[in-house]
Amino acid sequence: MWAAVLGVVAVVVLAYEVIPMFTGSSTQASSAEVAAPVTEHASSHAGTKNGKKPRVENLDPTLRLDLLAASEQTQYEGTGRNIFVSQAEVVIPKPIAPGTAGSGKNGEDPQAVSIYVPPANQPAPPIPLKFYGFATSTGAAKKIFLKSGDDVFVAGEGEIVDRRYKVIHITPTSVSIQDMVYSGPPQNIPLTQG
Repeated sequence: MWAAVLGVVAVVVLAYEVIPMFTGSSTQASSAEVAAPVTEHASSHAGTKNGKKPRVENLDPTLRLDLLAASEQTQYEGTGRNIFVSQAEVVIPKPIAPGTAGSGKNGEDPQAVSIYVPPANQPAPPIPLKFYGFATSTGAAKKIFLKSGDDVFVAGEGEIVDRRYKVIHITPTSVSIQDMVYSGPPQNIPLTQG
């Protein structure tokens, strides 16, 4: 029963929407009647801001040539600055005399040719961890105790300690650790006695 009622309502709504498209001016007249008060209301407030007319909001689809002509007459009243350039033009002064290849700074000969020498690689700082014991259990991977100040870390091979140092290899007498920040070669830290 509900399906029949919904079907009847759907047919009525469809007929209400589709029939005016084929019959012509009944909806156009009603839309013109609705749009007329909107344009009258908008025109009563014309010239409120800088002599510009407010944008007319209506549902009338006809082309308003008077509004189009008014928008074509709008002139750009900018400051003359090019809005497509991020900075104003910079005038580069012309050199007084021709330049030379040498720098002439610090008592150097301006005619001497300088050769670029890359800076020497600084050695990685020593790793501040102390290796002082094993944490072993049968059948488990090797784990070691590392100490940095008052902090104690338990780590195995491949793990990162203190968010910076990676344990590379564990031997009975030392551990090989690489500093991940300086990414230099691994450093061996011997087992601390006592």
